[in-house]
Amino acid sequence: MSTINYDLCRLRALLFDVDGVLSATVVPMASDGGPVRTVNVKDGYAMQRAVLSCLHVGILSGGRGEALQHRFHSLGLNAKDVYLGSSFKLEDYRDFLRRHELQEDEVAYMGDDLPDIPVLRRCGLPCCPRDAAPDVKRVCKYISHADGGHGCVRDLIEQVLRAQGIWPSDEEELRW
Repeated sequence: MSTINYDLCRLRALLFDVDGVLSATVVPMASDGGPVRTVNVKDGYAMQRAVLSCLHVGILSGGRGEALQHRFHSLGLNAKDVYLGSSFKLEDYRDFLRRHELQEDEVAYMGDDLPDIPVLRRCGLPCCPRDAAPDVKRVCKYISHADGGHGCVRDLIEQVLRAQGIWPSDEEELRW
C-alpha cells in the first residue's frame, strides 16, 4: 500500500534532479574541483524497472559530466530525456512534456533545492527527499522517508510501480 496521497496509476513519467536526490548532498571534490558523486544501486535498479515498465524516466539537473551521461545511459534512459547543465529547469520540463505528449498531472518530479521549485509547482506529484530544503518541502505532496542519495528515488518508484501493479513479485524477480 502506498503512503503517497495521489493517484499513482495516472503517472506516465518520473523526473529527477541529481545532486541531493540521486546523489547525497555532501560529495567529495576531485582534484579538478568537480564533484565525485555517489550513486545508490537500489535507486538505479528501480530506475531500470521503471524504464522497462514503459514509464518515461528523465533527469533535470544543473550538474554536468560524462560520468552522469554514462550512468543514465547504462540504466536505459533515453539520451533526450537527460537534461544536464539545465539552468532553467522549467523550460526543459516543458520540452519533456511536449516530446512525450504528457499532461502535468501525469508527471512526478523529485527535487531538493530552490532551483527545483518552479517544476515542483507545475508537475502533478511534487516529491522530495527527507533532507530537502524547507522551502521545497512546503510545496511537495510527498516527502520520502529517505535522504537524497540514500534510496528516496527507489522509495518513489517502488510505490508507483506497486500501485500500477508492475513491481515484480519474488517469483517474477527470479526470472528477470
